[in-house]
Amino acid sequence: MTNDAAPLARALPPEALAYVSDYFRVLSEPMRLRILNTLCAGELSVGEVAQHIDSSIANTSRHLAQMAQYGLIERESRGNSAYYRIADPSVHQLCELVCGSLVRRFDAQAGTHKALRKARTAGDPAA
Repeated sequence: MTNDAAPLARALPPEALAYVSDYFRVLSEPMRLRILNTLCAGELSVGEVAQHIDSSIANTSRHLAQMAQYGLIERESRGNSAYYRIADPSVHQLCELVCGSLVRRFDAQAGTHKALRKARTAGDPAA
């Protein structure tokens, strides 16, 4: 596997790297990841998002506004309601890449733990 991202990151000016850092900071909040996961199913109103993530509309709106500021999601007003959808398809790819990697790591760890438990119950003194 080649590392094509490293040359691109080195080519970015410090201001752009600061923006990238802020972008990832927005993604570092678990509530925002829950919102993104909810919006993967399609466009929803603020109230619908809040209901899906079991949060208040005010708190959900605050998180949605921050994600919209960084272009992760788009907002569209319709009458008295605001609807949100994922704006950047690369958000899906990024989440799948990271989540997939973590699932594989957790599965590997679970397999190791299972093998150790099995060895212990079999009486293996080294386990």
